[in-house]
Amino acid sequence: MTLRPLLILSVCAFAALAACDGDKSVRISSSRVDDNDARGVLKVVEALQCPQTMGSLTRKGSASAGGTICTYVGAKGTQVSLHLTPLDGATPAEVLRAFEQQLSGDLPRAVEQLRASEAAAAPGAATAEVPTDSAAGTAGSTTARDRASVRAPGVAIEADGEDATVRLPGVRIETRGDKASVRIGGFHIDANDSDGSARITTSDGDGDNVSINARNDSAEIRASAAGAATRSSWILTDNRPSETGWRLVGYEARGPVGGPLVVATVRSRDNNRGRAFQDAKDLIALNVGE
Repeated sequence: MTLRPLLILSVCAFAALAACDGDKSVRISSSRVDDNDARGVLKVVEALQCPQTMGSLTRKGSASAGGTICTYVGAKGTQVSLHLTPLDGATPAEVLRAFEQQLSGDLPRAVEQLRASEAAAAPGAATAEVPTDSAAGTAGSTTARDRASVRAPGVAIEADGEDATVRLPGVRIETRGDKASVRIGGFHIDANDSDGSARITTSDGDGDNVSINARNDSAEIRASAAGAATRSSWILTDNRPSETGWRLVGYEARGPVGGPLVVATVRSRDNNRGRAFQDAKDLIALNVGE
């Protein structure tokens, strides 16, 4: 199936849902938590709290390096390490980049595949032209067998063969052959059917951000919360196991302004992050707060 019919169908369904009301209404919402709701002030940690168990995880030995590292194991050989990491003049982004580089070494094929996708999507790479609206179209008119133009207040649909542009209030969809672009408020999708890649970003007015970069067997997910404190997560997955059997690596990190950061790194042989990441988050919450 080509991208155009699928995306036009999706946006029409989205428009139909938006028109519902009463008990039959459907609402699409994010899992963002407001600072004034469950988020509190993150604590300055001097030594890690490392319980013997946390959910599916069991601690190996005692805390090491002066109470700054704890190691846990879980189902199917999952490994979770809890780190208390000072900033020492570095930015939180610089500290987390070091964790990311270390973990990425466990999934080299995923990194190679995703970086190739990023290079293809970088400025200067070949991109599809975006047409401007044609004033000639009228509601319901068809100018050729594979060409159609539909106009109504707030709605514009232009289709020409495998290319299409759909505009609704707050929604924009474009397809060019095997490439597609979707914009719904702060939610963006760019997909390329020819190389199996998709890039998704979403953000809200408060500064929370999520991005997904996927290509064939691999995916990379980043999330960060608004505010001066650090609340970040990063996940790299590969459907193909590495030489050591890993299919998923990542981290969850939190820390107050100025640090230190409490970082939980996760390595799993199951590409469904499942319980291990939730248990890692619980370890962080125990130490530094929500």
